[in-house]
Amino acid sequence: MPDHCVTTRRTHHAPGNLAPGHLGELTQIVPFEMVDTALEETNGHQQRSRLLPARVVVYLLLAAGLFAHCGWPALWRKLTAGVGLRTQPAASALFYARKRLGPAPLKALFELLSGPTHAAHRFKGLLVCAIDGTLLDTPATQANRAVHRSSGATRWAGAGYPQLRVLALVATGSRALLGAVFGPVSQGETTMAGRLLPVMGPGQLVLADRGFDAADLLKSLHASGAHLLVRMGSQSKPRRLRPLGDGSWLVQRGPVRVRLIEAEITIATEQGRRTGSYRLATTLVDPVRYPAAALVALYHQRWEIETAYCELKWSLLGRRVLRAKDPEGLEQEVWALLATYQVVRQAIADAVTATGHSPLRASFAVAVESGRDLLVRAENIIAGGRVDLRGTLGRQVLANLLPERRVRTVPRVVKRAISKYHARSNGVDRTTYKATVDIAVLTDP
Repeated sequence: MPDHCVTTRRTHHAPGNLAPGHLGELTQIVPFEMVDTALEETNGHQQRSRLLPARVVVYLLLAAGLFAHCGWPALWRKLTAGVGLRTQPAASALFYARKRLGPAPLKALFELLSGPTHAAHRFKGLLVCAIDGTLLDTPATQANRAVHRSSGATRWAGAGYPQLRVLALVATGSRALLGAVFGPVSQGETTMAGRLLPVMGPGQLVLADRGFDAADLLKSLHASGAHLLVRMGSQSKPRRLRPLGDGSWLVQRGPVRVRLIEAEITIATEQGRRTGSYRLATTLVDPVRYPAAALVALYHQRWEIETAYCELKWSLLGRRVLRAKDPEGLEQEVWALLATYQVVRQAIADAVTATGHSPLRASFAVAVESGRDLLVRAENIIAGGRVDLRGTLGRQVLANLLPERRVRTVPRVVKRAISKYHARSNGVDRTTYKATVDIAVLTDP
């Protein structure tokens, strides 16, 4: 018997100096034609032939979202490892190529990719979405500090990384991005929310946390045509107009009439019972078509946007600081990161669409790791004659589905605080218990 074996394989990729422009199998979701369209819309194509064409630079920036731990030269080596290209541009050449491209093509590409995916969840025919914000750390350069500052206590001490705020609208059933905006932390979430109005509209039900129930903001969001389900703070005292049949009330919140639902949620386990109170305001004022108890149970899906941010910041970024050292570079990097996240989400949706499983059972980390492997090997860049929606990545996802989600029996707390004196996880019992949930709509104001 021979003491060795030889494995040969064929890769299909773009020719010449366009060969490094790919994302492995994920290229089928963001194909060459889509990238070229984004470049044409923003006049991003190069004026002369270069070693680093604009299309290749776009894929380089998208790959940076998959390999946050790699520097730019190392990232280039991963893009070229599977296509047999031996050229290695200098780090300065990669820098100036990104500078020439600018942020506009990445923003246009994200807008082409954004959407709920075909596996999104609907409630009474309405696409269920959630809106919320998060913070990303940026390099502490003078240029970044001129626009962005740190938040919290570190701001006053002159410490901490400058941060930017991201506000997104997410389809809760698939955690796909419908739209996103970002800016300095000096802009609050409710201030930035108006910039997401173009991606809101009829046929949507938007879930939001406290703070988004401000009268002027409710008016703006309601004017988009989307329906709202917003948690209302205990200090809010809207004018009650009349009771409705299921215990909820029709109330006046500024210029908008909304339905106020006050409820208690009780979770019972063998260790005891825990009860919490909720006040929700919604523009779904028909108590027959939209029962109060069903809306209270649905509101729990607002937490899916928090998981989406966890996937973005941990599975992709590894909780690292962003790379760019100036505000324009940050804009380019964040649009690329959001686009990469959306590409992985679409791949997951394609994998589960014919299986009956929820996209929420798919492991985002498994999809990212598989995507990284396929990029380095330059596999399945171009689809063959028969399109396989699942692909190698999809089969990896389906082979490692997460278990059905348990009922949460303990409050959400900080597990890893910046200061040990502010940690709130001490004494929390994390044992899994069988639990029952009871929702009681309060009829007494």
